[in-house]
Amino acid sequence: MESNTDGQRKNLEVLGNELTKIQFDFKINNNPSEKYWIKRIDEFERYHKKTIEYFSQAYSLMIDADKEQAGMFLLRLSKLKQLGVKLLENMEEIKKTPSIMNVKDKQQSKWSLEQKDLLMNANEECLNHEKKMNLLFREFCEKNLK
Repeated sequence: MESNTDGQRKNLEVLGNELTKIQFDFKINNNPSEKYWIKRIDEFERYHKKTIEYFSQAYSLMIDADKEQAGMFLLRLSKLKQLGVKLLENMEEIKKTPSIMNVKDKQQSKWSLEQKDLLMNANEECLNHEKKMNLLFREFCEKNLK
């Protein structure tokens, strides 16, 4: 009979494979096309939803081995959700005024430059937080799930 942990590991592996297939790239292109931003938002929403699902499954696996560490991981998961919302909000602003991303426009308003900076910062923050969560989970697995 399969243990709960084995089932969780298999589910995590399936989610990881699905996440790999999505292949979202955090690199921001200076593309002033509304169509590009609509597609970009859709791709990130799919990716972020699957990432949250993956880390939720990771949390389920962690809680059986170390409740304290799992609790801290859950807080990080909550922050990742918030960062994803923030990034989506920034992308939505760019979608409304995609000319913000036009690098050839040398006379952009202060507002446009701020929107671009907000997008870049939110993108970087989300990417780095996700990397940190991956590292923490990998370290947890090496220590607790051999």
